[in-house]
Amino acid sequence: MRRIRRIVAPKSLRYQLLSRTLLLLAALLLLIGVLQYVLMKDFVYENKANTINAQLMSMPMDWFGASVSKQDNRDGKGNVLRNDSPRQRPQAPVFYQPGMSFAFVDNDGDVEDLTEDSELASPQLSKQQYTDIMAELVNSDSISYRIVSDDSGHEQLVVFRLVGSSKRMAGLIQGGAETATLQKLLLTQLAIFISLAVLALAAGLSLYLPLLRKTLTPLSRVVRAASDTDAGNLDIRLPVQQGQLEIDRLSEAFNGMLARLESSFEAERRTTERMRRFIADASHELRTPLTSIHGFIEVLQRGAAANPEQLNRALASMGLESQRINKLVADLLTLAKLDQALELVLSPVRLDEVLREMEPQLHLLAGNRSVQIELTAEVTGHFHADKLKQVVLNLFLNAVQHTGPESGSITLTLGVSGNKALLNVTDNGTGIAAEHIPHLFERFYRNESSRTRKSGGAGLGLAITKSLVEAHNGSIDVSSEPGVGSQFRVLLPLG
Repeated sequence: MRRIRRIVAPKSLRYQLLSRTLLLLAALLLLIGVLQYVLMKDFVYENKANTINAQLMSMPMDWFGASVSKQDNRDGKGNVLRNDSPRQRPQAPVFYQPGMSFAFVDNDGDVEDLTEDSELASPQLSKQQYTDIMAELVNSDSISYRIVSDDSGHEQLVVFRLVGSSKRMAGLIQGGAETATLQKLLLTQLAIFISLAVLALAAGLSLYLPLLRKTLTPLSRVVRAASDTDAGNLDIRLPVQQGQLEIDRLSEAFNGMLARLESSFEAERRTTERMRRFIADASHELRTPLTSIHGFIEVLQRGAAANPEQLNRALASMGLESQRINKLVADLLTLAKLDQALELVLSPVRLDEVLREMEPQLHLLAGNRSVQIELTAEVTGHFHADKLKQVVLNLFLNAVQHTGPESGSITLTLGVSGNKALLNVTDNGTGIAAEHIPHLFERFYRNESSRTRKSGGAGLGLAITKSLVEAHNGSIDVSSEPGVGSQFRVLLPLG
């Protein structure tokens, strides 16, 4: 029952295609029927007129001799000569087709019904109409017929023919036949056509329903796939070669939508996972210094404030932890701003001059480590000078943290590679294992050598560095070997 309701549902595509197709076919068949009736009627009436005309032509003209004699009793000027002989009635045809009427019309428009004894009387027109018909027949050889009703109300098809020649015209012979039989024939033909049309529609309907159902099968697949799709099975794909161009395009669009949804859900899942891990790491990083500060406060409250040495040690530790919190909060704020896709205001900058300005600060940060700076002159591009200084400082501090205070060696080079500026920061530190390199620029990620509180940070410096480089439409990568050292490579477009 449910399937039947779906098939005949007024709003279904199958029902609308079926109903509109049937209405269109019915309208076309109706139009064909009307045209056939009109054309058939003209053909039948014309054929009947030709038949009556042929029968009139077969009649001998001496049947109408009395009227011809009357025409001969005129002089050359058309005046009627005196003739005392009685006027004779025109002779009726001895044999004529049943259901026909014959009449003679003289030049004065007087009508003599030659079949007045039959059931079908001859219809009569006005004298002016007969005069017009005579004039029309004199000037034309075509068959003239009219549809006229007699005194009994019977409709007849009437044909007129001249009696005599154009110079010695005696009048008109009028032949008529009932149109009832003709109309009955036309209605019979129309009924046969309507019956055949109804049968054709019924046969077409029985054949069209399975064909329509098969044609809409690919669309039904799309509907089922859309119904079965949810967030848990976005990997479903429809075949794009189903033999129907529109359905194939719909399948391609549907597959593209599923791919975009799958990517969006996957990106959302990864973002949610990163956010969850980010919150957990940030909470852990903040909890440690806050716990230390809280512990020192408890120590001071228990009487350590009276001891100057313990007081100074506690205040110094609390100051370091507060600086650590301030730096962590500042880094988090920096990352939050960078996540908002903040557009940097760029201006023409010479990178070599920026790095030379930082040289004293870099030597101070390096301490006893060996520092080498190799700069190519006049490397100019559109950059944000302060943000690039932060990039250099983060990479340099990372190298400082992973190299020995006495044996460490750090090299900073600036060059040009194609249409990009190339900045390398190389050190001879502990290096990075291969399994850590893919995660090195993730937030709060720290490898084994940077997990100590004394030398390691919160794991945000390299994440900030990558965000700043990408804000300049640049790229950053790293190559490292444990026990040998690491090299960070930054490419910045000069255009």
